[in-house]
Amino acid sequence: MLTSPTRTRLVLAGELDISHNRELREAVRSVLALDLPVDVDMRNLTFMDSSALAAFSRLAYRSSARPRLIQPPDVVVFLLEVTAMGDVVEVLDHDPGFPGGPEAGDGTLSADDVPADEVPAHDVPEDDVATDAV
Repeated sequence: MLTSPTRTRLVLAGELDISHNRELREAVRSVLALDLPVDVDMRNLTFMDSSALAAFSRLAYRSSARPRLIQPPDVVVFLLEVTAMGDVVEVLDHDPGFPGGPEAGDGTLSADDVPADEVPAHDVPEDDVATDAV
């Protein structure tokens, strides 16, 4: 997870199924506790089952702002359509960037700059930008 004073980004990769349910629920709980608009980077997600969809449903209905899903794969788009979840999230076909990233000259940090498989899992630190992988 990446955080800034104005936005949160949850970065997902690989297969998201029931074996990751606890981690995903904890990540959603952390995101909701921050009470910031959230982007979910799904570019490197290859599979998602109904347990993950339930977690995103919780995120969508409890968030103060409509979550944005960044480049979800076709399987996720299909699930969103058949469950009408597409009405409560915004699907983006591009990465809008991330505010406050020190690497970018324009003040943004793209998820491309943070490979999901290299981000260590840990609690959200107290500094302005935190990383945590699901």
